[in-house]
Amino acid sequence: MHPSQSDPTGPKRLSVVIPVYFNAATLPALFQELQAVEHDLLGLGLAMELIFVNDGSGDDSQAELLKIRAQRPATRVIKHTRNFGAIRAIKTGYRYVTGDCFTILAADLQDPPRLIVDMARHWLQGRKYVVCERESRDDPWSSRVMSWFYYRLVHLFVSKEFPSGGYDLALMDRAMLPYLVNSSKSAYIHLLAFWLGFQATVIKYHRQKRLHGRSRWTIWKKLNASVDAIAGFSIAPVRLMTGVGLTVALCSFLYGTFQVVRALVGRSEVPGFASLASLIAFSLGLNMVMMGVMAEYLWRIFLDVNPRPESVVEEEL
Repeated sequence: MHPSQSDPTGPKRLSVVIPVYFNAATLPALFQELQAVEHDLLGLGLAMELIFVNDGSGDDSQAELLKIRAQRPATRVIKHTRNFGAIRAIKTGYRYVTGDCFTILAADLQDPPRLIVDMARHWLQGRKYVVCERESRDDPWSSRVMSWFYYRLVHLFVSKEFPSGGYDLALMDRAMLPYLVNSSKSAYIHLLAFWLGFQATVIKYHRQKRLHGRSRWTIWKKLNASVDAIAGFSIAPVRLMTGVGLTVALCSFLYGTFQVVRALVGRSEVPGFASLASLIAFSLGLNMVMMGVMAEYLWRIFLDVNPRPESVVEEEL
């Protein structure tokens, strides 16, 4: 059977995709939590499929994953040749999903694994898309500020219905899987899942403090994800630049007309160099910004037409 095909004759399964990157310290505790989750899921008549994707971790994550697999042989362990990023690790995991529903779980234990059971109950009641929205979070102030700014941009440019606190943990019906697996290389998975239009059932929760290691979700990666989200789902930045360009052009035309009228009535003055230099600098800067915005869209077109793979799998267990 192909990794992405489900078995219609077996019990219903919930697939859990877990991207791993420098999470050796949390994996033992995470596995204990998942064992309890699996016990509760069996009580609901659901089997659990575990899919770990080692995204080029430079610590002992692979050794810890092999220990988990030794204790639970049914566990899938996929290893990338190098770090390709969390989104690509998630998409790699999606290609191995065989469950009737599936979810993504961070390996850092900030999102409680027990929420999987709550989401599964909603799915068994007929919900196809269950989202765990962060109502509050024990993160550094810089992360909270960046998250607030990002979700404001999403509301402004993409979707006003997107959960205000954002989400990483969500349970999705298998009907959503093909759209995510075959998505654009630069598509932001969490936003794409919401964009598909399936009615979202929202569970609010508190994001826990990170107790082990440090976050590898750097400011640069957050900014890159923000650009992917906006450029991948909205033409608003292009329209905004068009509006600014038209406004500047109109103001320049009106100012030029004003100077011509002054010259005709004999009140023309020699303009100052500072004003002229400032206007030229402003116009050049504006042109560079507009070219940058267009380049972001062109880059994403290039990524989609380029046959280069999104990620490379070194080992499958």
